[in-house]
Amino acid sequence: MMALAPEARDISVLIADDEPSSRETLRGIVEPMGFKTILAPTGEQAIDIIRSMSIHLALLDLNLPRMSGLDVLRMARQIIAGLPAILVTADATVKVMRDAQREDVFSVIPKPVSKSIVVYTITRALAQRYGSVGDKPQTPVA
Repeated sequence: MMALAPEARDISVLIADDEPSSRETLRGIVEPMGFKTILAPTGEQAIDIIRSMSIHLALLDLNLPRMSGLDVLRMARQIIAGLPAILVTADATVKVMRDAQREDVFSVIPKPVSKSIVVYTITRALAQRYGSVGDKPQTPVA
């Protein structure tokens, strides 16, 4: 039996970024997609949120105070195995890309973010993890 994909309004997206303008920019992109957004200014707060709520996707700034977005992801996956994550950074170097790949980050999005890239990447990450996300159940293809 095929599990139905969650509806958009049931999806919670964690946005962890220490820059208020970056958090708000990402929220302004994610909420109109129909998803709930939960904001965290630090990695520690992001982990607390992951421990206490159902999170379906994490948008993580690489350079958070005291712990990196990759550190947050490592801890988060001890709580929610397979949590899809997208790294957002102004420092998308080859080393960062390699580190992200090693941690099975879905994608790295450079700052400043492009709305169309964020929407496309979130849609693909959720579809890969949960199947198609939308308000109508998808008809299985025979």
